[in-house]
Parts: sequence; structure tokens; C-alpha cells
Amino acid sequence: MSSQSMKPVTAAKKLDVYLPATPAQFQQGPVTRAELTALQADPPQWLRDLRTQGPHPKNLVAAKLGVSIAGLLRGGITDALTTEQIAGLLAEMPEWLSAERATQSQVRRDERRVKSLHSDRRQSRDTDG
Repeated sequence: MSSQSMKPVTAAKKLDVYLPATPAQFQQGPVTRAELTALQADPPQWLRDLRTQGPHPKNLVAAKLGVSIAGLLRGGITDALTTEQIAGLLAEMPEWLSAERATQSQVRRDERRVKSLHSDRRQSRDTDG
């Protein structure tokens, strides 16, 4: 019985790292579930470095900047960024980033409001019925 394996791009997503920044050996072949588990349990130096210094994939860049991935694109950010570049953007706080952070904050408030509204309606139905 062969163990399940995944493409390097899938493994990189599960590890929250930017695939092109990983070692060639990681990029070239399938990654088994056991290998992935081992990487998660005891990350090698290259993985620890990528997680702390980057470059980071867009989903992490967006999260660290407090914006959506679409907001990154609207701001002209199309490539992976390092931790240092992200810190620089946060310190500089360009107008687009400030606007996108405000938009993202409003979206989150709206999502919480809708979730609360649905929860209240469910509770009301449960107590009425």
C-alpha cells in the first residue's frame, strides 16, 4: 500500500509558505502525508526561516496587513512579500493600505452583525417552536 501524496503546491499551502521560495527538492516531487506531518512537527531551518522572514504567500501578506487579497491587488501588490517589506508598508501606511484596512474592518463588522442577526433569529425560532 502506497502512502497518499500531494503536489508540492498543495503541501506549500498546508505549510503556509510561498512555493517558489522553498528548496528545489521540495518543489520537484510529490510530498507524502507522512513527510508533511514530519515538516509540521519538526520544521527544518528553511521552513522556520520562510515562516519568520518570508517571502510570504498572498493570504498571509493580506492577513498581516489587515486587508483582503483583493485589497492587495487593488493596492498593486501582486508578489509575495517578506516580513521586512510588510513591516515597511505598515510603518509607511500608504493611502491605499489605510483605505483597504478601513474597508476590511467594515466588512468584518458587517459579517459579525449578520452572524449575530442570524443567531438571534435561530434562538427566537427555537424558543417560539
